[in-house]
Amino acid sequence: MIPVLIVGGGPVGLALAVELGWRGVPCTLIEQGDGRIVDAKMFATGIRTVEFCRRWGIAGQVRDWGFPREFPFDNVFVTSLAGYELARIPVPSIARTPPLEQSPENFAHCPQFVFDRILAEKARSLPQVELRYGKKLLSFRQIPGGVEATLEGGETLQARYLAGCDGYASTVRRQLGIEMEGDENLNRAVNIMFRTRALASLHDKGDAGRYVIIGAEGPWASLTACDGREQWRLMLYEELAPAQAADAVRRAVGRDFEFEVLGVGTWMRRNLVARRYRKGHAFLAGDAAHVMPPNGGLGMNTGIGDAVDLGWKLAATLQGWGGPGLLASYETERRPAGARACREAMKNFERITPRRHFAAIDADSPAGRETRRALGEKLSVSMRNAWDNPLWVHLGYRYDGSPIVMADGAPPPEPEDTRQYAQTSHPGGRAPHAWLADGGSTLDLFGREFVLFEPARHGTAVQRLYEKKYVLVRPDGHVAWRGDSAPAPEVLERARGKHSSTILEEETS
Repeated sequence: MIPVLIVGGGPVGLALAVELGWRGVPCTLIEQGDGRIVDAKMFATGIRTVEFCRRWGIAGQVRDWGFPREFPFDNVFVTSLAGYELARIPVPSIARTPPLEQSPENFAHCPQFVFDRILAEKARSLPQVELRYGKKLLSFRQIPGGVEATLEGGETLQARYLAGCDGYASTVRRQLGIEMEGDENLNRAVNIMFRTRALASLHDKGDAGRYVIIGAEGPWASLTACDGREQWRLMLYEELAPAQAADAVRRAVGRDFEFEVLGVGTWMRRNLVARRYRKGHAFLAGDAAHVMPPNGGLGMNTGIGDAVDLGWKLAATLQGWGGPGLLASYETERRPAGARACREAMKNFERITPRRHFAAIDADSPAGRETRRALGEKLSVSMRNAWDNPLWVHLGYRYDGSPIVMADGAPPPEPEDTRQYAQTSHPGGRAPHAWLADGGSTLDLFGREFVLFEPARHGTAVQRLYEKKYVLVRPDGHVAWRGDSAPAPEVLERARGKHSSTILEEETS
């Protein structure tokens, strides 16, 4: 019997396979496709995701995969690239991005066709991981002590646990009968991937990570740099026929030019969270559990958080040191995190909607100039919160109320400005980063197992940051408990799901 069967070979399924393999837990991943990714559904590899990549030894590959280090990531609002510039939110290049006080890592521009490849290569390097492409899940059923899955072609696999990382149309979620809550149809969008070497010579706006195109009907598209050289993605906020893709590219640029359309894909913008993340021996993660607008780059990154949380808990259970309450805490912790990410993504989406009609936006007239000035001023303020280093959104989620986290009575910290993130050792939150004398980070001390951290051993600054004499840090880098005297044995028992107060009833149907 396979310890863990992962359904879905996107970034979340691959991350779960890496997390399990890195912990020495055998797993099999099945994916109905061939593993090749052409479309760039995501670009923003969040800072927490890069921290997890650091523990797996691949952060350097994610940061430095080949994107030009001097290419600026400005967000520029234009009527077209050859038209008027309305506003600009400066974002420095990789080379000019200053180090952060709160992390040894930073956000990375790593499109999915690169990020998935890096994860897959890491997974293949782990002897405990088996990747099986071209294998489609047809159905599964719960059996005593696990699940039995039937694949296309009649093959059956038995596993102790099954993880559905198979996207919004999840076969696993449908078979479990779990519904989703929220808005299923915000709008329909189209991704157009194209290649050209001439783009920078066609306009005077300079290189930028993203151009938002605004016409008389309001914002209608965004153009994003894929590789910083010749590949681009134009995302349209309305559906169109594939035959119209080339015309949409020309309209966004504002002139005719030579280019090659690489692919056209239509998708629905949704904002939904699954009512349950688990049933019996089957779990949901990533888009199978939550889908949200891409605004702010939270979708995939929230899914990677699911994979890490579920991964260490599955490993602990299978290796015998996790109690029966540990896997029950997965839903308790990650469903609120998914709902939080959905709320933040909707705020970002609504900053650029509802749309208004800007009849004079392209006019070379007093009315046109005033329209562009007023709109640019508004966008400079409203969109900065979405794109200007939202550390609190990516690093500030906590597992308040989790049965395996022990609150100490201190009020949880809440920022007045969500662009700001003050590190804290408050139980349930991410353990703070501080540089150590050997050049490493405190984050490098956590990951394989529980760590009873004594900050004073690492200097006054670390002690002040961690606030207490003892801090119990979980394998995922979150704080389980803190105090000024050594923890009683029942603290660890509860943190690993063995204390009676953490044991929740496990569904078997």
